[in-house]
Amino acid sequence: MAQSAAVEHRALDGVAYHLAGPLDLTEPATSVVEVAVDGRLHEFTAGPPGLADAVADSLGISEFDSELSFRGGTLRTATTSEYDRQAQQVENPTLVVWQGRRFSLVTRIYRARLADVLALLRPLGIAEHQDGIVLAPDTAVGARWARPATVIKEVPGLGLVEMSRRTREHTAQLPPWEGASVRSGELFRDSLSDGNPFFVLSGPELWATIVPLAGTTAERVPALVGGLEVRTAG
Repeated sequence: MAQSAAVEHRALDGVAYHLAGPLDLTEPATSVVEVAVDGRLHEFTAGPPGLADAVADSLGISEFDSELSFRGGTLRTATTSEYDRQAQQVENPTLVVWQGRRFSLVTRIYRARLADVLALLRPLGIAEHQDGIVLAPDTAVGARWARPATVIKEVPGLGLVEMSRRTREHTAQLPPWEGASVRSGELFRDSLSDGNPFFVLSGPELWATIVPLAGTTAERVPALVGGLEVRTAG
């Protein structure tokens, strides 16, 4: 088992998540959030610098249509053509990438010109911190959070951990049975629709789901989580 280590990852809504314990915590994390701007929902994903290139590669994008300086980083856009089988029509989504010094931010917008991209991003207050990118929607111009942001991180030997700030909606989702008391809260075991196990960690301010990956024995998860400190850090 790895020596005890500690990391912090900041979500797009500004909440930082602190993890510490004797597991390999060196893998990067991504953050996902939905923001409503002028009544329309937009999903943003932030992660390491290579995230932008990985998304572009997956879409077959080798060159961007535009590149300009924006909010202390580099903003790039590329519009592609895709056939939507369900709608039976051709769509032209635009990949939007903001590249900072340590992190990158991506989203996709449909039927958008560069002017539309800038109109979307200006009220979001993009800022890069040492532990992640933070958005700050300007409610005065119709931008707001649709829900709390999540931080998703793979922890080798444990599984995929998805963390968010605990809400009243989360409390209502708690299983009716008693969980196991662990270092960072109460741990519940449940099953996915395919019968595979997953776990919910409920802390005073934290809600986390843990999906064991291949090679992780579900029975070991409570002991592994029991050795971890998982909490919000501001």
